Amino acid sequence: MTSAFSIQPVNRFMRDSEPVKRPKEFACFSYDDNHEFHLGDSSMKWYYPPPLGVDLSEGYESFVKHDDSADEHLDSLLKTIASHEKETGKPIDANFVTWRGMMTKIMAAPFEDRDGFEMNATLYRDCIFIEEHHQHKEASRRAQDSQPWSGPIPQEVMQFWGYKFETLSTLPKPWGETSRDFIESRDKQTVDNKSQYCSVVRTGLGKSIICLGGEVDAIWDSKPQAPGAPINWVELKTSAEIRSERDMDNFERKLMKFWIQSFLLGVPKIIVGFRSRDGILVKTQEIETTSIPGTVQRRGKIRWDGNTCINFASAFLEWLRQTITDDGVWRIRRRPKSPHIEVFQVEEVGHGRIITEEFMNWRIKLSLSQMEVPEESAS
Repeated sequence: MTSAFSIQPVNRFMRDSEPVKRPKEFACFSYDDNHEFHLGDSSMKWYYPPPLGVDLSEGYESFVKHDDSADEHLDSLLKTIASHEKETGKPIDANFVTWRGMMTKIMAAPFEDRDGFEMNATLYRDCIFIEEHHQHKEASRRAQDSQPWSGPIPQEVMQFWGYKFETLSTLPKPWGETSRDFIESRDKQTVDNKSQYCSVVRTGLGKSIICLGGEVDAIWDSKPQAPGAPINWVELKTSAEIRSERDMDNFERKLMKFWIQSFLLGVPKIIVGFRSRDGILVKTQEIETTSIPGTVQRRGKIRWDGNTCINFASAFLEWLRQTITDDGVWRIRRRPKSPHIEVFQVEEVGHGRIITEEFMNWRIKLSLSQMEVPEESAS
């Protein structure tokens, strides 16, 4: 049986925002240069202003690109959560565990219907774990790659521009510990997207508590010592330089995704690298994440609304908790242009590969240890 959550009419979500819990990082992990998992912040990078006038296509031939055709599920996120629970001796108190990318798709749904999405979900110990449906992602990518492209620059080169901008804008150590030679030769560095720093945060929308994992591009200064304190993260984005009203309209549409991604992880600053049509970096602009929805509203051409995104996601998650109430694997699907999100069961038992055996074994061990505490204290 299929249940459906209606996206339309969107105006029923247009009101003051539901309560939002500030995202607080409680753990992190890194992928190294071989994309191998490590607990901790070994792959964290520091922001340093990029040189202007650089050709963002330079170095494409030597691009070391991570092959993401394998389905990585939630494995790294679950390892990190389990490690945190081993330190605290108690399970995290989340209603949902997922990647930031999944929540971005959900929050953007009222204003973005072109591509659709598919996710897998499973209920385990009163928490819903959500991952991307990998086969759908691969099929969508193949369909996109098969579309004819008439632009003067190949699509894969244009996709490279964002990674090049990150390489131009980051250092592997604070600037005081980095040589001048390295800083001045960033335009010659090999671009490699295998290395990543991922922040794991606890946040909340409305009545739902969410544990999110997502990649963070760089830090502005240094991590605070106090656990859960705000961190001066920086999100790095590229966009075509704005030369017309149409360009501004396109940029405002992109700003919705920029805002959602940074909002969800508590990233306070976005730095946009504006490039020419042929990929020359012409300028950068710092944008405060919290200022974006108001800026869009003031311009008058309201393409999207931040409160509506929050309220929609809050209502959908609450509905999802009332819909996914049994074991098994569930599909969360929004077809392109569809006015609703469908949820239906695809496997009646088990958890598929969404949750690892290692994580479930850890949770059983944790439950047993918690049961033993009253007996010890009573003796």
